[in-house]
Amino acid sequence: MKIMPCPLNGPRNISEFVYGGELTEMPDPDTTSDREWADYVFFSDNTAGVVIEWWMHAASSYWFIAERHTVTDEILRTYDPSERFTQRIDFPMNHSDTVGDRT
Repeated sequence: MKIMPCPLNGPRNISEFVYGGELTEMPDPDTTSDREWADYVFFSDNTAGVVIEWWMHAASSYWFIAERHTVTDEILRTYDPSERFTQRIDFPMNHSDTVGDRT
């Protein structure tokens, strides 16, 4: 059984976690093209080595960051996102973009 250390809940079975993708720098949503935004959202570099990734503990819905070696699948470190991010980014709500309003 593989154990992942959750920064909030402690060591847990890996089956309690959901992978959220590689942590990459977000392009400016006001100036980026649709192609660049799609690349950011849907594609990853698939690096062989140490990568920084988003993970979520499903039972508590707690998102955190993990450093993992993709070749050995060893989890090197997990930590709260507040160690990396110092400010919150809020996106303006565009009501015409809501589901069902697309024409």
